[in-house]
Amino acid sequence: MLNVPFEYRAIAAKWDTIQAEDLKISSDELLVVNCLYRMRNMMDETVTDDSPRTRVLNTINKMKPHLFIHGVVNGTYNAPFFVTRFKEALFHFSSLFDMLEVNASRTDELRLLIERDFFGREALNVIACEGTERIERPETYKQWQLRNLRAGFRQLPLNEEIMKRSRYKVNKSYHRDFLVDEDNKWMLQGWKGRIIFALSAWTS
Repeated sequence: MLNVPFEYRAIAAKWDTIQAEDLKISSDELLVVNCLYRMRNMMDETVTDDSPRTRVLNTINKMKPHLFIHGVVNGTYNAPFFVTRFKEALFHFSSLFDMLEVNASRTDELRLLIERDFFGREALNVIACEGTERIERPETYKQWQLRNLRAGFRQLPLNEEIMKRSRYKVNKSYHRDFLVDEDNKWMLQGWKGRIIFALSAWTS
């Protein structure tokens, strides 16, 4: 129909073992890397000196993307010490469950699914698991900003029109406690003043 050439290449490997050469990117291609909320599941320096997060960011930078969209869960419950991690996880997940309580009926099957299979499972992993068994390891968007800069990325400004439309839509159609804000070229999304997600755009 549109006569657009398409090629799909599946790579069955851990992110941190993939090399830029494995993707066979053509030099004349416009490359966009879209990474939303998944890097929180990668190990970091508290587990291994050779951080998979650093390796993946270096690989993406080596690919020289025209645009790297990075979305993160803004969390501070990645501490190696249990008490600190438990306290920060309590604040984070309390916000998520409160958001559901205000916006969805307790009998809503989709809400029950989200609480049990997503938020509940994540909270259990944070609290009950240690070492490599703990896969929920979010960092704040400010920590990710430093990681991205160290990897050699250059941050791009947010599109003012997109920010304006996002704020308008949230203010008009969503509960008053939802928020969309901007800080240091990050688009922040949250609930009752607590930042839960953050989005940014980068280039190599």
